[in-house]
Amino acid sequence: MSTRRSFECFGLVIHGYDWLRTLEHLDEHVRRVVPTWIVTANPEILLAAKREAGYWQTVRQADLRLVDGVGLQLAGRLAGASPKRMTGVALAERLVALAAERGWNVALVGGGGGVADTAAWKLRKRYPTLTIVAEQGGAVDDSGVGDAVNDETVHRLTLQTPDVLLVAFGHPKQEEWIRRNLDALPGVKVAVGIGGTFDYWTGTAAMAPTVIRRIGLEWLWRLIREPRRWRRILDAVVVFPWVFVLDRLRRPKST
Repeated sequence: MSTRRSFECFGLVIHGYDWLRTLEHLDEHVRRVVPTWIVTANPEILLAAKREAGYWQTVRQADLRLVDGVGLQLAGRLAGASPKRMTGVALAERLVALAAERGWNVALVGGGGGVADTAAWKLRKRYPTLTIVAEQGGAVDDSGVGDAVNDETVHRLTLQTPDVLLVAFGHPKQEEWIRRNLDALPGVKVAVGIGGTFDYWTGTAAMAPTVIRRIGLEWLWRLIREPRRWRRILDAVVVFPWVFVLDRLRRPKST
C-alpha cells in the first residue's frame, strides 16, 4: 500500500492528512506567525471548483485541502495514494479542544438563526476554560461579499482577535469570505470553513451512527433523513466519481 497521502484532483493538491500531521502543519505556521487556512474538501466543493474558475482559484489559495468525504478518499486511492479522512466536524472538534488546552480564543461565524450562539454556549459547557465568541455574520453572497451586518461582524472580530476562526456559511460563501477577510484578522492562527457543523453541535442535525460513519455511508443516512438533499447527494455519490475518472482518462499520458 502506498504511504503517499496527497494527490491531485481537478488540478488541486488534496492533502490526505490525519489530525497529527495537520497539527504539525499548524504548529509550524504558528511558529512562523502565519495563519493556516484549511478547506475541508468534499466532492461538492471540488465539483464547484471545477465548474467555477474563480472558486477554483480561491480553494487553491488555502494552505491545506483535507479529505472530507469518503468519495474523495476513494478518489485518492484511485490516484495511487492512501489519504486519511478528516471531516469538517471532526476537525472543528479537534480545534476547539486544542484551543481550550492552549488558551486560544475561538470565534464562530455564520450558521444563521442564532445557531452560532447556541453552539458557543454548548461548547462552553464542555470546555469551561474555553474563550469563545459567536457572530451570526449577516448575509453573504457567493463571492464572499457581506451586508452591513457582516461588515460589523468583521470589525468586531478585529477587536476580539480570535486565534481559531470557524466559519459556517456553506460553500462557496465560506471559502470566499475567508479569502476576503483573513488578511484583516492578523491574530488568526487557523481558519476553516465548516459548513453545517454548528447544527451538529446544537443538536439541530443528528450525526450518523458510528458504524455508518466508519463504512462511509453518511450520504445514505442523510438521504433517508433529508430526501430534499438528493441533488447534492447525487453530485457527491454519482457525478463526482464519474467526472474524476473522466478527468484522469483525458490527461495526456507522460512519455
